[in-house]
Amino acid sequence: MNPDRYHLTLMSDGRPVMQGWWGSEAVARRQFKVWIGERGSMPDARITLVDEETGEVLTMWPDEA
Repeated sequence: MNPDRYHLTLMSDGRPVMQGWWGSEAVARRQFKVWIGERGSMPDARITLVDEETGEVLTMWPDEA
């Protein structure tokens, strides 16, 4: 297991505020939800979860529909 595979980034006002890396997708997705609850009210907040191994964006908040 790669401990840095799942990368979570919190941006506010276009600047990175927090980053975290996890080896488990399930843990990273739980942390994603925690960050939304704890930091989603920051100005222009955007939270992104990326699989660093594949380069795929797994999810982002708010959704870009």
